[in-house]
Amino acid sequence: MRNPVRTHRRRAARVAATTAVALVATLAAATPGLAASKPTPGVETVAALDPSLTADRGATVPFVEQEAENATTTGEVVGPDRTAYTVASEASGRSVVKLDKAGEYVQFTLTKPANAVTLRYSIPDSATGGGLTGPIDVAVNGRKLTSATLTSQYSWLYGTYPFSNDPQAEPNKDWWLTECGCVPSATTPAPVFDKPFRPFHVFAEKRIPLVVPLKKGDTVRFTVPAGNKLDWIALDVADFEQVGLPKVPKGAFVNAWLYGADPTGRRSSADALDKAIAAGAKKHLPVYVPPGTYKVDRHLVVDKVTLLGAGSWWTTLTGDGVGVYGKYVEDGGSTDVHLADFAIVGNVRDRVDDDQVNGVGGALGGGSTVERLFIQHTKVGMWFDGPFDGLTVKDNVIVDQIADGLNLRRGITHATVTNNFVRGTGDDGLAMWSDQVTDPVADADHDNVFSHNTVIAPALANNIAIYGGHDNTVASNVVADPVREGSTLHAGARFGSTPFSGRTTFRDNTTVRGSTLDLNWKIGLGSIWLYALEGDVTGIDVIGDHYLDSGYNAIMAVSDYGVKDTWGVKDVHFTDVQVDGAGTSVVSARAFGSASFKNVDVRNIGWAGVNNCGSFHFASTGSEFSLVDLGGNDGTDGNPWEAGRNWLTPFVPNTITCNDRPDVVSPPAPSPW
Repeated sequence: MRNPVRTHRRRAARVAATTAVALVATLAAATPGLAASKPTPGVETVAALDPSLTADRGATVPFVEQEAENATTTGEVVGPDRTAYTVASEASGRSVVKLDKAGEYVQFTLTKPANAVTLRYSIPDSATGGGLTGPIDVAVNGRKLTSATLTSQYSWLYGTYPFSNDPQAEPNKDWWLTECGCVPSATTPAPVFDKPFRPFHVFAEKRIPLVVPLKKGDTVRFTVPAGNKLDWIALDVADFEQVGLPKVPKGAFVNAWLYGADPTGRRSSADALDKAIAAGAKKHLPVYVPPGTYKVDRHLVVDKVTLLGAGSWWTTLTGDGVGVYGKYVEDGGSTDVHLADFAIVGNVRDRVDDDQVNGVGGALGGGSTVERLFIQHTKVGMWFDGPFDGLTVKDNVIVDQIADGLNLRRGITHATVTNNFVRGTGDDGLAMWSDQVTDPVADADHDNVFSHNTVIAPALANNIAIYGGHDNTVASNVVADPVREGSTLHAGARFGSTPFSGRTTFRDNTTVRGSTLDLNWKIGLGSIWLYALEGDVTGIDVIGDHYLDSGYNAIMAVSDYGVKDTWGVKDVHFTDVQVDGAGTSVVSARAFGSASFKNVDVRNIGWAGVNNCGSFHFASTGSEFSLVDLGGNDGTDGNPWEAGRNWLTPFVPNTITCNDRPDVVSPPAPSPW
């Protein structure tokens, strides 16, 4: 008797391979005579920088980044611009190319073979919200290959938290509005605000199979077609990728097709996938979802099971409320879950924080892994609720989120989040939130690691944030281009978090174009921002970080003015740090406390190396924030008093140099040290 599992495995493998080969052959035959044009240089970047400046840091990704502003174009290069609510400010590298006439284009020259591209772009919203759509032509080596449909249905938010996709929405009267420095409900008459109010989160991403195999030196051109009705198209960055054939698991597996999963997406596959998952868990076999698009309008709940796709370009779960969730802690949680090689594409268009519409969620501990997923258009890419222990999240791509990219919330321990690429979130890119619900010990995140991730362009909040907890590590990440109300690296005692205790370590990270203007305080933050709002920020070790092109300060230690005599920033140590470019200062201190500095080398500092306000008592004995010079701190600043002096020496231990808003001197582009 034939083994039905093996028979179905062979059949699935043949179908997957035949599907891929047929698709390639069909398009290659439909586009005969594609000849390479004369090669022109392509410019590879990482976070819009020369890759040498981020070597051995950030995620190793399967694609090559090329910025539109470095490509050949007949459009207008807009930027660089770091002003919130502008298209360029939310772009990778703070620049875009804007196309507003038929025939205008951006053309990229490949630096490596590719058969697919992800295009990050922005187009206008409709006057009433909800988005517009429009085409863009894609040509290879001068010959049109296809036309891709762009949409703004998943971008453009307005107003105040929790935000709206209605450009005519009134601001939330209970929310602090930085534009007037007041609480509107307490003001008579109430201020009048232009509409749309505070437009942000304006980019989207489009995955486009090129199908024909392209080689180094081939060109890919994106052109505004004749008859286009969009006022403009802004292109940010293109990621070129060589996508392989569909994957098929080795050995025996449960095939979701045999349980009725529909790869055409016409019928719901939720019940069929539930049955396949139950069978996989019972038989202790992985569940395989072959190439296709599967409609799933709810959560798939997983426990003690492996769920595999054919690759994130081949297998897609999509629908209203689509998500793969572990059981919640209250229901016992899930363990030994392994998710890999598929895409989750949701339909979330506005932010409702109570909605559980995340890509991956629940509690996944006990050695669970989440690998090689592509997650788009969900509220949060991955939101895990603890307490639980033991999770690995690696090699994923998370884009176009309304809120966070990933959040480890409440009592999660021994989790490793590594080699992930996150871009275009509407809140923190990666966060550990020790949400103190019942117990400051049990609710603390601890012994977790964020390492070798690349996080780019969160439209709101921080690239990487640690809220309370202890003994957590943020290491070897590349973080770039935060837009508003956040920084590239953040440690904050806020949002009801447990106290900081033990040691929190930031090691060998590279921040790029960090340090935004805080629109509430109207001062510049730091590329690393330590914020004592609801408790002390204490026990912070920063080792080997590189802060490149900081808009204002490289480092900020601050307490909110209302609690400035209650909470401080203490026991902080900076070692072997490089600061290449800061618009104002290396260190801005607006709290009581202390920090030490050893081998902190700086250059291209716009104002004084230290802007020390302490807790604003301005006592004759000096600032309430002390700086300890442990030696090896080299480089000079632009201070007006002692030009050419060391950046730190004149300000130790606690010289007051308080200037709320020093003039900003834009630094030159970063370069090798």
